[in-house]
Amino acid sequence: MTAAGYLAVDSGGSGLRVAVGVPGRAPSALRETREPVRTGARGIDPGHLMIQLAPLARELAARAGVTELGTAVIGAAGFATLGDALRAELPHALARELGVTRAALAADAVTAYAGALGTRPGAVLAGGTGLIAIGTDLTAWRRADGWGHLLGDCGGGAWIGRAGLEAALRAHDGRDGGSGPLLRCAEKRFGPVRELPGRLYPRTDRPAVLASFAPLVAECAAHDPVAADILRAAARHMADSAAAVCPPDGRPEVALTGGLSKMGDPLLVPLREELARRLPHARQVLPEGDPLHGAVRIATELAAGRLTLPGEPTMLHVVTATRTRSDKTGRIPLTCPLPEQEGPVSQ
Repeated sequence: MTAAGYLAVDSGGSGLRVAVGVPGRAPSALRETREPVRTGARGIDPGHLMIQLAPLARELAARAGVTELGTAVIGAAGFATLGDALRAELPHALARELGVTRAALAADAVTAYAGALGTRPGAVLAGGTGLIAIGTDLTAWRRADGWGHLLGDCGGGAWIGRAGLEAALRAHDGRDGGSGPLLRCAEKRFGPVRELPGRLYPRTDRPAVLASFAPLVAECAAHDPVAADILRAAARHMADSAAAVCPPDGRPEVALTGGLSKMGDPLLVPLREELARRLPHARQVLPEGDPLHGAVRIATELAAGRLTLPGEPTMLHVVTATRTRSDKTGRIPLTCPLPEQEGPVSQ
C-alpha cells in the first residue's frame, strides 16, 4: 500500500472531477460527478461539496492504494467572488473527514493556468461559455473579465452566440448588419426567431443556450462576412483581456484553454493575429493540460514544498493543519488555526 497521496478536484458547472494519486506519478484513480456544487446566499456551499467529495475521495484512495490524503487542492468555479464560506469551512472539513493537513483552495482560472502553463510566467485565456483571462509574473495574479454574460465575458461562447443571434434577428427585421445564413441557422436550431425571446428569456441556463449557437457562427464564417466579423471582434476582445493580464517584461507564454479552442480557424487565426499585435513579446503556446491537470500539478508541488505560484485569498488560498492521533471515528481533528497564505507559496 502507498502511504501519502494527494486529492485534486475540479469543481465546475457540470459537477466534480476528482483525482487521487501519489506525488511524482500520474493520477491513478479518477472519477466524475454530474451534480454541480450548490451556491446560495453564502456563496459556494462547502457542506454540499463535502457530501459529494468525501465518499468519492475515500473510494478513490482505496482504489489507488493511498492510505493517507495529506494534500488536497480544490479548484472551484466562482471561488474568487463566491468563496468566503469555502475559505472559512472547507479546510476544517477536509481535515476532519479525510485527514488532509495541507489544502489549497483555488479559483478555477488558477487551476486552468496551472494546467496550461504550469508555474511559468504568462497569461491564459480560459474560454468556454464565458471568458476570463488570468496572468502572473509569479509574484501576483492579475485577472480580466469573467464578469458573466450580462456584464462581460467578452469574446466567450455566450457572447459569440448572442452576437450571432442578434445578426439573425437583424436579417429577420431587414435591418443593416443582418445575416441570412445566421438567420437560417438560428431557425434550424431554435425554431421561428420571432419566438426566440419567449424560449430564451425564462430559462435559467441562458448563457449555455447562447453559447450553443457559437459553433454555428463558426460554421457560417467561411462563407458569411457577418459571421466572420463576429469572430474577429471576439478575437479582439480576447486579446484585450490577455494584454491586460500578461506580464509586460521578459518572454511570457500565452495559451488558450477551454471549449473555444475547438472553434477552429475562423476564431483561432484572428486570435493569433491579435495576440501577436497586442503582445509581440509573448510566445503563443498550446496548453499542456486542463484545470484538473492543473489541480494535480498544484497538489504535487505543494506536497513537495516547492509551489511558487502566488498565494492570494481569492485566487490561491493555502492553509495547513497539525495532525493528531485519530479519534474513535477515525477522523483527524484540527488542533490549530489555519493561517491564510499570501504572497508566493514556498515551503
